[in-house]
Amino acid sequence: MCLPMQSDPMQPVPVRVLTRRREVADTWTLELEPGDAAGRPFAPGQFNMLYVFGVGEIPISLSGDSADPHRQVHTVRAVGPVSRALAALSPAATVGLRGPFGQGWPVEAAAGADVVLIAGGLGLAPLRPALYYILSRRARYGRVALLYGTRSPGDILFRRELERWRRRLDLEAWVTVDYAGSDWVGCVGVVTNLVPSASFDPADTVAFVCGPEVMMRFAVAALQKAGVDDAAIHLSMERNMKCAIGHCGHCQFGPLFVCKDGPVLSFERIRGLLSRKEI
Repeated sequence: MCLPMQSDPMQPVPVRVLTRRREVADTWTLELEPGDAAGRPFAPGQFNMLYVFGVGEIPISLSGDSADPHRQVHTVRAVGPVSRALAALSPAATVGLRGPFGQGWPVEAAAGADVVLIAGGLGLAPLRPALYYILSRRARYGRVALLYGTRSPGDILFRRELERWRRRLDLEAWVTVDYAGSDWVGCVGVVTNLVPSASFDPADTVAFVCGPEVMMRFAVAALQKAGVDDAAIHLSMERNMKCAIGHCGHCQFGPLFVCKDGPVLSFERIRGLLSRKEI
């Protein structure tokens, strides 16, 4: 699902920061007032280019609800100069926004099937709009399972929302951590260990996977072992995107450009590329 741009994709639109909420120690969620960008609807899985004046520009996946284009929500981990500057912005600050760009999750094509969403760490943020979409149209889908893994209990994103999702009777939500203290009562281990416990029909399942590439490779292997077809597994490949329209070549992935051919790509399409460390 990819929605058309409503204006020049290379033209940044100034937008204001409405709210800034700390998720975990190094990660913040920013809600932006879209202003002139309000006419640019986005699809789950797409991204915007956010520009901090005087610092630089980076791609950030949209982590809000695509049904509400008047709330441009992004979840940012402060790891580099631009992301640190973004995370430090106060309400009323102005940033430049270009987008939305890219191919999103095939949420419409997945209707009628079971859906398994597997997220590792910050990978939950790009998957959140897909889950919003599915839950708002719940009757159109079969069984839905969210499998989320992160390093420790202190690194869990969207904790309150996860608690609400886990209370739903029409959603199977699992959370696991790599390590924890004695006060943690949940699962411990890598997220791929949850795949055999999830309820889905492998012959009629669509899987959405987002996280570190090594985690995605193991997630694909676990889904394949469970019987899910390669064409039904979709990955978000967010690599070094700079221009967002396939001109600069920074995100070239074999014959593909992640910014315009992805970031969401079927495993069937990139099977021969994902295992090559030099790409």
